Amino acid sequence: MADWNEYKAASKKRGSLAMEVFVIESTPAGDPELVKQTLADHLAYQAEQEQAGTLMFAGPLSDDSGENMNGSGMIIYKAANLEMAKNITEKDPMHSRGARVYKIRRWLINEGSLQVNIKLSAQSVSLSED
Repeated sequence: MADWNEYKAASKKRGSLAMEVFVIESTPAGDPELVKQTLADHLAYQAEQEQAGTLMFAGPLSDDSGENMNGSGMIIYKAANLEMAKNITEKDPMHSRGARVYKIRRWLINEGSLQVNIKLSAQSVSLSED
């Protein structure tokens, strides 16, 4: 198994983006009512993280069939290191109140594309779905 930092350095050297972010898979801890009760505070916390530039993406995941909600979600944070990402994740009311549990992993973004549509006079920005 390759050392993470060595692999990251090699990725940069070969010209890849090598942008490290942190992926959180958040799953209900068992009490659906606690999840519902915590949702507004969780969404407010996510809005704060977005405003601070820490939150990249967040949203629910489907079950394996792709047809149903299973209650789990994915959050991607930008942070200087794993400890900072853990700290941000643990302060999320869903996690700090025990409504959800999480797994956190580093993700090295090397390739891909993202289309952004900016309309200056309309003062709007959107992500393209194509």
